[in-house]
Amino acid sequence: MSGSVPSIAKMHGRQILDSRGRPTVEVDVHLDDGRMARASVPSGASTGTYEAHERRDGDHSQYAGLGVRQAARAVSTEIDTALHGRPVTDQQEIDTLLRDLDGSPALTRIGANAILGASLAVCRAGAVATGQPLYRYIAELAGTTPALPTPVVNILSGGVHAGRGMDVQDFLAVPAASTSFPDALHIIARVRAAAADVLTARGLPTLLADEGGLSPGCATGEEALDLMVAAIEAAGLRPGRDVLIALDVAAHTLVTPDGDYAFAREGVTRSSAETVALLERWVDRYPVVSIEDGLDEEDWSGWTTLTGHLGGRVQVVGDDLFTTNAERLRKGVSLGAANSILIKLNQNGTLTGTLDVVRAARAAGYAPMVSARSGETEDDFLADLAVGVGAGQIKIGSLRCSDRLAKYNQLVRIAEDDSVPFAPWSPASTS
Repeated sequence: MSGSVPSIAKMHGRQILDSRGRPTVEVDVHLDDGRMARASVPSGASTGTYEAHERRDGDHSQYAGLGVRQAARAVSTEIDTALHGRPVTDQQEIDTLLRDLDGSPALTRIGANAILGASLAVCRAGAVATGQPLYRYIAELAGTTPALPTPVVNILSGGVHAGRGMDVQDFLAVPAASTSFPDALHIIARVRAAAADVLTARGLPTLLADEGGLSPGCATGEEALDLMVAAIEAAGLRPGRDVLIALDVAAHTLVTPDGDYAFAREGVTRSSAETVALLERWVDRYPVVSIEDGLDEEDWSGWTTLTGHLGGRVQVVGDDLFTTNAERLRKGVSLGAANSILIKLNQNGTLTGTLDVVRAARAAGYAPMVSARSGETEDDFLADLAVGVGAGQIKIGSLRCSDRLAKYNQLVRIAEDDSVPFAPWSPASTS
């Protein structure tokens, strides 16, 4: 990037509320030419141990200790001082400075919520300053070619997203037959509506989970998978052809101190090997093409076994296993654990760090899937990120709630750019 660009005049942080009504950080960047950009930070419920640190106030008189006023104040003080006068397009240098300013590997001092808010707001301001759509600006930073992703969408939800009403956290639909992003969205809308009708007809609950999925409270994974197949068929679509199924097991929420997996709703405890065998049966019986976090984040030998058994047939996705962390990814690659990685900005802490992980994943042959968190805001940055890096897959949540729809709608807008191709479903290599 060359030429005269505006510099940062002021950074301002504030506490706002996310989709769960919990505090999060929002950051404004004011440039010296009078323009301004804004970004806000998501928060997860099902979190990995190795995620960047989310700073909370701990004052139980305010939001049960979940306030983020200290993190927001750090943006307006320390971060403002550090970034004042810097060219807004110096993204990599700014992100490095932010990490150095915090001084801790997991961003525990200032807080990853403050650091990430500043990083994303600076990126958006850089796009404004250079007169580019955000997705093209991100592509320039990443050295990638923009492409619209296939959405992988929550239909049925359990785990910590739905009060543990089901053991497995999410059952998702993949619109494999779609030829454009609007077409993909329409296919998912048909499945989501049909799922609600199927649950109602069977007298099952249609309560909404954190990410807008339906929470029927199935006792077993098989019951939920049968409902997924019924919903796809009720929508007039073909399971295994038009629509495929993805799973987010979130197994670290099931693991016991002994290293087994407690499927409490089902009333069964399984060993690592038995859990792998269970997932294999599901792949054999249902059109499952992607399994996220099938085992705990520290069950490395189990992950290697799972990938060895299923990696040639389905996408094996590491989320809590990797936490968008380059060192964790390197270990996984060396052990043959997973063949895909979930990409979450707030797990890493900066945009540059996140782009580095995407780059490393691709170099190792691991497919990246850009993902939202269960606690989101109406910031649509994630949509532009997925397009900008050409991820091919995005996981936002269900077609409910404005925090989810803001991102889907941004993808619809980007789809109007005829120069941006749509990436049909293409999971991690199964060769």
